[in-house]
Amino acid sequence: MLVKALQAAQGAGAETRLFGGVFLAKLPIYDPNTSRASSELEEMLDAVRRADGLIISTPGYHGSVSGLVKNALDALEGLRGDARPYLDGRAVGCIVTADGWQASGTTLSALRDVIHALRGWPTPLGLTFNPSAAKLFDEAGALSEPNARQVEMLAGQVVAFARAFAA
Repeated sequence: MLVKALQAAQGAGAETRLFGGVFLAKLPIYDPNTSRASSELEEMLDAVRRADGLIISTPGYHGSVSGLVKNALDALEGLRGDARPYLDGRAVGCIVTADGWQASGTTLSALRDVIHALRGWPTPLGLTFNPSAAKLFDEAGALSEPNARQVEMLAGQVVAFARAFAA
C-alpha cells in the first residue's frame, strides 16, 4: 500500500522517498540512554527533517503498530532539538493493513496517537485494509477499486496539507 500511496503522492506533485521494511530493519533498536547512531538512522532523520509530509504504512500486529515501524518512530527522538522538532508542522497519512477489522481499527488509532505525540498532523482520512475481507489487488497488480481512490485521496490530503503548512 505504501508504494501505491507514494506513487499517488508523486502524481500530485510530491517528491517521495521510500523507507521500507528492509531499510527499517537496519535501524538500531531505539534506546534513550545511548546515542547509538547508524548511517541508516542519520539518513532517515535527514529525510524527515526535509519532509513537509509523510505517509506511514504499517501492518497491524496483535492490534498495534509493527515493531519496525514503532522503532523508527521512536528514533525520531533524534529530531528533538531541531527547529521543527519531531513531526511538528508535518502532514502525516496513516495506512494500516491487518487481517481483521478490529486489528485494523486499533492499529490505526495507535498510529494516530503516536503521530499526535510526535506533534504531527494526521490527515483526516486514515486508511485500513483487511486482505481477509476483500481482494486488494487485481491480477495485473493494480490496486482494486475503491481502494485506489482511497489511496489517492489520502496522498492528495498529505500533499495539500504539506503545501499549506509550508506556505
